[in-house]
Amino acid sequence: MSKLSHIDETGAARMVDVGDKTVTSRTAVAEATVTMKEGTANLIKDNGLEKGDVLSTARIAGIMAAKRTSDLIPMCHPLPITSVKIDFSWQGDEKLIVTAKVRVKGQTGVEMEALTAASIASLTVYDMAKAVDKDMVIGDVRLLMKDGGKSGRYERAPSKDMSK
Repeated sequence: MSKLSHIDETGAARMVDVGDKTVTSRTAVAEATVTMKEGTANLIKDNGLEKGDVLSTARIAGIMAAKRTSDLIPMCHPLPITSVKIDFSWQGDEKLIVTAKVRVKGQTGVEMEALTAASIASLTVYDMAKAVDKDMVIGDVRLLMKDGGKSGRYERAPSKDMSK
């Protein structure tokens, strides 16, 4: 098993020194799901909620979250993000898939930024629709792909269970 990079030889938490790493193009894609009642999904699709356009607001929140990840996750480096894209798709009548793609030219990856963006976009959907559906469930937050850097490309293997 490999050593955890954020723990020093004494067991103390540390921020990894990336100063000697090569600047490369790096990309990460993450997703999260929001499962809700069919009626709630229809209200979101039809922009029928009093708070306004749920998906546009969630998209902006996800972009903002990616840019502020280092303020939220203690050992993350502040990064000069070059692109954040938040997409939404529906799986059936009750499950919203939130996908975040983040790019940077830097010395460390953007996996945490993509995961944070997908998470915060999902939380924003919940916040905007909770008045009509407090039973919504946010889940399946996961990295789908990362590319760039010394470790190269990673892609999550497809799951046989579509809910995973």
